[in-house]
Amino acid sequence: MTRVLTPIRRLTRMALLAPMLAGSALLATGAMTPVAHAALANGTTAPDFTLDGALGGKPIKFSLKEELKKGPVVLYFFPAAFTSGCTLEAHAFAEAIPTFKKLGATVVGVTAGNVDRVAEFSKEECRSAFPVLADPGAKVAGLFDSQKTQGSFALSSRTSFVITPEGKIVLSYTSGDPETHVQKTLEAVQVWRVAQPVQKAP
Repeated sequence: MTRVLTPIRRLTRMALLAPMLAGSALLATGAMTPVAHAALANGTTAPDFTLDGALGGKPIKFSLKEELKKGPVVLYFFPAAFTSGCTLEAHAFAEAIPTFKKLGATVVGVTAGNVDRVAEFSKEECRSAFPVLADPGAKVAGLFDSQKTQGSFALSSRTSFVITPEGKIVLSYTSGDPETHVQKTLEAVQVWRVAQPVQKAP
């Protein structure tokens, strides 16, 4: 027996189905992606890690623990090398490297996307100014709760951290706008630097 829907029941069913159908359509077109977990918060101890990467096209091995011995680290995760937003972000960080260096901070980028092109990206888009690390499967991004999925791929969200030499996170910033990350991280490093005790000459 075929069930006949009255006009009111038909409208009610359509209203209930509309959000689900819209969501399916957006996912199919890539307009909607799953929300990433909240990144590690300020005051959290940064997880240590070691990754392979490149600086100026040349291979390097980066250890967070070792780099923190030199000063604060600006660690920024980005989705994929040679995508438009990530290229803009790389250019912005490259231009700001002299200022970060004056403050004693190291900048390093990490990506799980197009990891086979990290060396090329470090030279062309990062302008050999700072290292870029390959994070296959976004495993390190996962340690920082900065992992997201796009289809069957695990990528890092666009999240930046400022980590003090003691290993504490003093800035955790997630934004889809690539050009705001330099300003936010630079401000955090400056605030941290001002708060440091003045070293007296012996």
